[in-house]
Amino acid sequence: MSSSSKIDQVGSHETIISIDDMRITSVLSGQHEKILIDHAVDNDEAVILALGYKQEFKREFSLFTTFGVSFSVLGLLPSIASTLWYSLAYSGNAGLTWGYMIGMVGVMGVACSMAEISSAFPTSGGLYYATAMLAPPKYKTFLSWVVGWSNYFVQVTGAPSVAYGGASMILACKQIMDSNYVWQDWHCYLMTVCLTFFAAIIASLPTKWIAWINTGSTILNLTFLFISWIIILAGNNRTDQGLSKFNSNNVAWAIDNLTEWPDGISILMSFMAVIWTMSGFDSPFHLAEECSNAQIATPRAIVLTASVGGILGFVFQLAMAYTIVDVEDAVNADLGQPYISYLAQILDTPSVLCLASFAIILAFSMTFSCMIAASRVLFSYSRDNCFPLSKYWVQVNKHTLTPVNAVWLNWFIGCLLCLLMFGGVAIDAIFSVGAIGSFISFTIPTLLRITYARSFFKPGPWNLGKYTYLSGGLATAFTTLMIPILCFPQYRGADNTPDLMNWTVLVYWGSMFLACAWYFIYAHKIYHGPKSNLDKESIITDENEEKQVIEAVVSKGGKIQYGASEVSEEKV
Repeated sequence: MSSSSKIDQVGSHETIISIDDMRITSVLSGQHEKILIDHAVDNDEAVILALGYKQEFKREFSLFTTFGVSFSVLGLLPSIASTLWYSLAYSGNAGLTWGYMIGMVGVMGVACSMAEISSAFPTSGGLYYATAMLAPPKYKTFLSWVVGWSNYFVQVTGAPSVAYGGASMILACKQIMDSNYVWQDWHCYLMTVCLTFFAAIIASLPTKWIAWINTGSTILNLTFLFISWIIILAGNNRTDQGLSKFNSNNVAWAIDNLTEWPDGISILMSFMAVIWTMSGFDSPFHLAEECSNAQIATPRAIVLTASVGGILGFVFQLAMAYTIVDVEDAVNADLGQPYISYLAQILDTPSVLCLASFAIILAFSMTFSCMIAASRVLFSYSRDNCFPLSKYWVQVNKHTLTPVNAVWLNWFIGCLLCLLMFGGVAIDAIFSVGAIGSFISFTIPTLLRITYARSFFKPGPWNLGKYTYLSGGLATAFTTLMIPILCFPQYRGADNTPDLMNWTVLVYWGSMFLACAWYFIYAHKIYHGPKSNLDKESIITDENEEKQVIEAVVSKGGKIQYGASEVSEEKV
């Protein structure tokens, strides 16, 4: 569009954003370009525009409501209940106590490094966008592709894995109430699909409604967790069984290695539980475009989620370690759900059903929170043709102003993934895929930040300062160590039969192989990394053109803003 036509469209209040002056590395930076917007903008909109994207969502999330979504995704009680097998079956009580503490040190390093990156790139594309901005030009397209798909695997397996855990608890409760009932795989499948269906409906609602629901969900998370903790400590019936009220320190902190690997490896394998439980702390990153004061609120929500979740999770698991009666029985009981089996060891039936119902309710709230985060990831990646039929998943519903199409595609894929439960233990792979996928997507941009990009990275207002390299080094070392560990089977040699092997190797690496093969065969022709979706008419590339626009606005008595700061006529 010509300069004169732009001037004709000028309104009474225009905004000119100079990308290179905003201390932001984006798909538009370094080109001396400026963006012309026909309305006043605040800092949040100025930042997202400078990153190359239109403001398409309402910013109705605050720090607290963003934390609410991420804390719901974290879902401490249902997460601990769903992944208890990994803690107990690998290293016994040690996986709940000091093993959890060591794992949390590494997780906090990852969370702090991610928070710093989120402040610099507050877009729902998250780590995928950051990778493209931090990588060498020759590799940025492929690396962002790998990070994007790896992170998507995390998001798309989140909701079905949580719903599967919730369905398992529901059926275990049915088995407690009816000793003649024997649950079948198809029972669990239909229950899981039902839970995810209603969760998808909630995830399709307007942002404001979702914020309200997640605020209530956060309160329920904290309340149910506290009540369960009190009942486990004060209401257990261990003394009625001729036992002490609590286990001794030697028992509560002891390794009970149920694998065929050395004790050290068994402890590392138990980190699977804490990694999966804490993996939801990246959700604020994907909600950054719906959050006000995103450059500050987003990183704060990430660190708050990881730290609060880590501390509360540890305190709750301490109570379990000091009250559990028999580790092997909890793992191998006929109920098929270690948390319910553990509760049955120390509580009467009404109390077991009460605490189980808390975990089930929170599992449902966690399911729709996972769907919200997953839909934003699919939407943001589709803006850049990262997925087949991207034009459908990038659409924002005109009534709810949320990516409804993305929600329901993820729901359908989740239903397909849940078919793994008909393969026996293969369903466990959706948990480990979430853990290994998140670590790969977290590690690449963090490593780039402290190596190749260290000389040109522009930190946001929330940053680690001199601790950047300490945190980044810890995060990278921890994730690099854990990626192969997460693929280890519980047994080895002849004992590692097909029904007991760790199917993560096939489910994650097989899927990633297909994604990479598709990239080299065809997708590289249409995918070139993150790209701007701003209208070309809004880009000013010539200083004379800018001057004419400003003069036209001022001559009509209008005002000009640079970024989010108003400019007077005298300054012009």
